[in-house]
Amino acid sequence: MPLREETLGIGDLARLTGVPVRTIRFYCDEGIVESVRSTGGHRRFDGSAVERLALVRRLRALGLGLASVRLVLAGERSVAEVVAAERAALDVRLAGLAWRRASLRAIEEAGPADRAARLELLAAVEDGVAARDVVIDFWRRAMLAPISEAMFTGFVTLAVPEPPLDPTPAQVVAYAELVALAGDRSLTRRLLERARVNVELISDEEELMSGVGEACALAEPRVLAGRAPRPGPELDRFVAAHASVRGSGDTLEFRRRLLADAAADRQPWMRRYWRLVTEVSGGAANLGTNHLWLIDSLERSVAT
Repeated sequence: MPLREETLGIGDLARLTGVPVRTIRFYCDEGIVESVRSTGGHRRFDGSAVERLALVRRLRALGLGLASVRLVLAGERSVAEVVAAERAALDVRLAGLAWRRASLRAIEEAGPADRAARLELLAAVEDGVAARDVVIDFWRRAMLAPISEAMFTGFVTLAVPEPPLDPTPAQVVAYAELVALAGDRSLTRRLLERARVNVELISDEEELMSGVGEACALAEPRVLAGRAPRPGPELDRFVAAHASVRGSGDTLEFRRRLLADAAADRQPWMRRYWRLVTEVSGGAANLGTNHLWLIDSLERSVAT
C-alpha cells in the first residue's frame, strides 16, 4: 500500500473504530489489516482500514475466530456462510452441555442406593452423538445379510432415536441403558446367530425388510390405540412378507416355524430395547413395538 497524505495514524484509526491500539497492532501482525510505515517508522493506514476494522470487530463480537474472519475478508466466504457455520458449531456445543446438565441432574436425583450404579452407567456415555453412534454400530455388526446403505440408513432412522436437543434426566438414563445393551456381547452374539440362520433361509433381505415395514405400518394404529394383539390383515401381510422370501405359502405349519425363528425378537432384552427407544423419543409406538405386536399376534394365531 503506497503512502499517501490522507493516511491515518494508528491512534486516529483506534478512535474512529473503537478498536484498541494494541488490537490493531495484533491484526496487522496477523495480516488482517494492511499498513505501511512512515519515514519515522510509524504505522499508517488508508481509509479502507476503517470499514475493514469495523467488519472485523462485528464478526469477532459474534464469537467468530480469525480463520473465519480471514475467509470473509478474502471474499472466499460470505458473512451468512460463516455465521451459519458458527451457529451450527454452537448448536453442537449447546447439545453437549444440555446432555451434561441432564446427566448431572439424573445422578443428583437418584436415591443413595442407586447413585453409584447410575454414575457408572452415565459415565460411560460421553454425549448424545457418541451414544447414538454406539447403538448404530451395534446394529451394523448384527446384520450379516447384504443390504444397501440406503436401506440400512432407513432402518437406523426408525430403530435408533436421535438424541433430544434438551433431554430430561430420564431420557439421558434411557439412552445410556441403550448403550449398555449395545455393548453386551452376548446380545450381539445371539443376533448374529439368528442372522446366520436367516442368510440361509431368506432369499432377499431388502424385500423382507420392505414387506415387514409395510406390516408394521399397518399395525401402528392398533398399537397406538392400545389394542391387544390378534390375527388380522396386519399379521397376514407380515406372514406373507416372510413366506415370499422363504419360498413358502402361508400355512399353519409355516406360521409355527416363523414363530420359532422369531424367538430372539421375543426375548425380554429386545422388548426392553424398544421400550427404551420409546422413552428416549417420547413416542407411543415405533418400529420395534409394532414388530413385537405382530409377533405376539402370530403367537395367538398359532395358538388358536
